[in-house]
Amino acid sequence: MSAVPFEVTASRSAGPVSARRGSRIALPVVLGLLALPLITAAHHSRPAPYGDHVTVHARVAHFAAAPALRTTGRAVQAYETATGRPRWTYTREGARPLTVLPAPGHAIALWSDGLVTDTARADGSAVRWHRAIPGSAPWLRSPAARGAAGVLQPLDPRGSMLAVITPQRIAAYRSADGDLRWVLPARPGCAFEPARSVRHGSALMLAQPCADAATPWTSQLIAVDGLGRIVPRRTPLGNELPGAAPDGVRTRAENEVAPPR
Repeated sequence: MSAVPFEVTASRSAGPVSARRGSRIALPVVLGLLALPLITAAHHSRPAPYGDHVTVHARVAHFAAAPALRTTGRAVQAYETATGRPRWTYTREGARPLTVLPAPGHAIALWSDGLVTDTARADGSAVRWHRAIPGSAPWLRSPAARGAAGVLQPLDPRGSMLAVITPQRIAAYRSADGDLRWVLPARPGCAFEPARSVRHGSALMLAQPCADAATPWTSQLIAVDGLGRIVPRRTPLGNELPGAAPDGVRTRAENEVAPPR
C-alpha cells in the first residue's frame, strides 16, 4: 500500500521541476521560430553581388540548342531563335550592357562600368565570374570607344580564351574560370584601337597607331592569339586548366625530354 502514496508524491514533486526544465528547453525553440522570418527576410534583402539580377523565363532541357544573345536596353537577353521568346534576362544595378559576345557555353558581356561578366549561356543558371577592367569606364562612355566595338574578342575558335582590348592594354582571360592569363600593354606613345582589327587564320591583327609619325608601320600593327603576342621563337605558357596543356604546344612548365629511340 505504501507504493501508491510514494508514486503520487513523486509525481507531484516532479511536476514543477519538469515544467521548469521544459520551459528552459522550449524558450530557445520559440525564440528561434520567432527569429526565423527575420533571418529569412534579412537574407533576401542582402544586395546581390555586383548588383546582379538574373531572371529565368523558361526551363530548358540540357540538350536544348544554345540560345541567341542580344542586348536590350539595360539587359543581356538570351532568346529562342525560332520563336524569339526570352529564355533568361540578366541585369546589373547601375550599369547597362554595351556588347555581348557569344561563345560555346558562355555569354560574355561588357558593361558600362567597365565590368566583364560570363553567364551560363544555356539556361542563365549562374554568373560564373566578374572581371573589372581598370580605368576603362570613362573611355567606354566616350565617343572614342565607338560603342565598345571590338573590345571583346575571342582568341581561338572554341572561345576558350577571351581578349579584352582597351587603348592602354590587351588583357586575356580564360573563359572557363575568368583567370587572367597575360597582359600586353600598348607601346609607349601608342594606343590600341579595338574597332580596327582583322583575323588572319588563328591570329588577331590589331591596329596600334602611334603619335610619332616616324614610328615604322610594323610597330603600329600587332598580332596576338590565345598564347599572347605572336613573335618569332616565343615560349608561351599554356592556358588550359591546371593539369592540361594545349595539344602540340610546348610550354615553360614542360620538361625537355629526349625523343624515344
